[in-house]
This record gives sequence, C-alpha cells and structure tokens, in this order.
Amino acid sequence: MPITTLADSNPIKLCVVIVGLPARGKSFISQKIVRYLSWLSIPTKSFNCSTNLIQQLKESNTTANQLFNKENTPNHEILNKTRQLTLDQILKWFTEIDNCGVAIYDGINATKFERDHINKTLSDNNINTVFLESYCDDQSIIDVNITDIESTSPEYFNSVSLQDTINSVSNKIQFYDNVYETLTASEESNLSFIKLINFSSQIILNHIDSYLKSRIVYYIMNLHVKNRYIWLSRHGESQYNLEGKIGGDAALSERGIKYSHKLVEIVDKYIPNHDRLEVWTSTLKRTQQTAKYLPFPKKQWKALDELDAGSCDGLTYDEIAEKFPEDFKARDDNKFEYRYPGGESYRDVITRLEPIIMALENQENVLVITHQAVLRCIYAYFMNVHQEESPWMSIPLHTLIRLEIKAYGTEVTRIKADIPAVSTYKEKGTSKLGESNNSLNIMSGSVISGITDKIVN
Repeated sequence: MPITTLADSNPIKLCVVIVGLPARGKSFISQKIVRYLSWLSIPTKSFNCSTNLIQQLKESNTTANQLFNKENTPNHEILNKTRQLTLDQILKWFTEIDNCGVAIYDGINATKFERDHINKTLSDNNINTVFLESYCDDQSIIDVNITDIESTSPEYFNSVSLQDTINSVSNKIQFYDNVYETLTASEESNLSFIKLINFSSQIILNHIDSYLKSRIVYYIMNLHVKNRYIWLSRHGESQYNLEGKIGGDAALSERGIKYSHKLVEIVDKYIPNHDRLEVWTSTLKRTQQTAKYLPFPKKQWKALDELDAGSCDGLTYDEIAEKFPEDFKARDDNKFEYRYPGGESYRDVITRLEPIIMALENQENVLVITHQAVLRCIYAYFMNVHQEESPWMSIPLHTLIRLEIKAYGTEVTRIKADIPAVSTYKEKGTSKLGESNNSLNIMSGSVISGITDKIVN
C-alpha cells in the first residue's frame, strides 16, 4: 500500500537515524517504532549496528573488549565498515520495497561527521531523514538500562554474569563518551531531529516537517520505558455467544455472570498493586456487566466497542453465508481489509484504536475488558503480529491475559477462570464455530489454571 503525506501523493521514504550513547534505550525505542508503524500498515524495518558489528568482529577475529579500548578510536576500520554495511542494507531495502517505507538506523552515530555522512548519503538517494537522539544523564536510568540489556539484548546473551555485562557496557560508554557530540539546533540546524532528554522528561524538536515525522514524535512522547504489565480480557460469555450470533449488545449468559464474579478473585490473586488498578471497558453492555463487581475506577471507551458488523449484525455465520455468500467469501479471502456493508473492517478498528494504544503505552496497572476483534488488534500490536494474520487469532472467553512488556518483546500468560464457555472462533472457509487447529492462530505463552495455579499446557 503506498504511503503518502497529507500534503502530497508522493511515496514516502523515511529513515529514522537513532543517536545516543550505549544504555540509553535506543534499541527499545527502535523496536517500538517498528511495532507501531507496522501495526499502522507502514512497511518498517530496523537495521541494528550492533548485530552487524558482531559479524564484523567474528570475521576479524576480534573481541568487543579489544575493539573498545582506549588505544582505539571510533574511526576504527571495523566500526567504519559496520556503519557502511548498515547504511548499505538500508539503501538496498528501500529498492526492494518499491521505495515506500520507514527504515530505522539503530546505532550510536556519535559525531556530527558521522551524521552528516549519513544525511548526505540518504539525501542523495532521495530518502528523507529524521535523527532521533536519546540523551540521558540520569545515572539511575542508565543503571536500569544496563540491567535490562543483560537480560534481554541478543548482544549479551553469552555474558558470564551481570557484572560482566556492566563492565562491557561501561567500557563501551567510556569509549564513545570521549568523542560524543549531542544534537543541538545551533550546531546542526540543517538536520531534522527529535531529541529526547531522560526519556521524554524533555523533548526538543527541529525541522519536523512532515505528517509522518509528527506521528512518530507523538508516539515516542507516550512511550513508557520500564518493564510492566497490561491485562486484557474479553467480556464474559453473552447470550449472542450462546446463539452463535455476531455483534449486537446482548447481556451476559449465566456462565458469563459467573465469570464476572470469578474475575474479582483472579484480579485480587494475580494482579500486583491491584489497589491502583484502573478498568477500561467498551460502551457495550456485556463488557460493563463483566466489570460490574470489580471495585476499581472504571472508564468507558467508545473506541473499545466491537467491530461493527453493519448489515450482518445479529446474524449467525450460517445466515451470513446464506444471505450474503459473496461477502462471506470476500471476508474469508481478505479478513483484514474486508468491510461489512455499512460496518467496519479490521483496518478501521485499528484506526480508532490508535488513541487506546497511545494511552496504554503511557500507563500501567490497566485492565482492558473488551471484545474479540478489538483484542486481536491490541494483541497484534504488542506481539508484532502481521496484519493479515491478526484477524485469525484465537482469543478465548473467560481468560485473563497478562502481557509483560519488555524492551525486546512481550511475554504472554493466560489465566483461565475454569468456567466453561462456547467458542466463538470461526476457521477460514467454514461457517462453523470451534477452536482453531492451526497452531499459528493460538496465542503464545503459558496457560495457568486460575483454580490450581498450575500451568496446564
């Protein structure tokens, strides 16, 4: 899909060039931008200098400790080859995707000289550039980042200990700190840049001259940088679920009401600091009934309402296949893009969910109680699921989903309430309901029994 600005119809080629000393959260920010823009259907890829450096070190039979010592400089041959390799990979990628997309150059890019070279190279290839610096002088934040690097970064998987990682990262910081030049409007006024100071406690902007750049600014201003949990649940089983109907504003079934009571117990047992929990629901009856007994502040979001089925609202899949056979097939053929007559597509849902994602990125201790299609879209964002696959994800009823948000990914745990419920999952090519046999459609992570606390898968 061509990407355009609001101002014109020309395809966008944009490279976000990351700047910052080690342990400043650069890769975290890079991966989050990739996830966000990909979720919005913008082709996006991160090119990591450290990954290329590891390969260069192997080929040169050199260790990182040997490279980052006081006798060498950032203009060392291995480092120069690594930077050029990363830049070449970016240029090649743009030719492979018909020149439409966003590349992330995830590196240190410590000096004005390096940044000028990158900017000129990209400009000569008709690629727009925005530099994004993560500047941090808060040692407590840096220390936390080093610990997170040790536990999550592929670069340090083989570290002997946390202290080994601390020593290695500290040497790298000292190596670059001697030559590091921060971005300033006075010294690099010609560059388009975003400067985050101590993770958005302050932000400086220079020449943010396109809609896409402004979207990236808005997104990173909402980023929450520490590891945390987000909690998700579908509403309890509804009367429409029992009847196999889609959409509507049906009340909970008897078993759905049991889940609303059980959810209080599960939240109390599994959610830490739940005294500060906030519960978000849609405006539809079944989510509000599910949240009814939770003694926490509640907020209703129209954006969390279920996908609008339009003229198919209140029908079963058998009825849709009989009354609208062409629509039934068209939806199976391209479920993400298909829009119900008078209703919505999954792409439409993602558009209205963007404020929810922004809010979730800036929050913790939130339990979102919503609907199947909406949860598929939220799950796809946090798990980086491709848009064509997300509408086929199985999101079971009567299950509390825990997303543990980390710098290099998200871990999933499902806690089953052990209250029976029908399946509302429809496999591609059929009108029958029942759980998927395709492992790719099953949510990742462990499943825990809410009664025994044991892993059941």
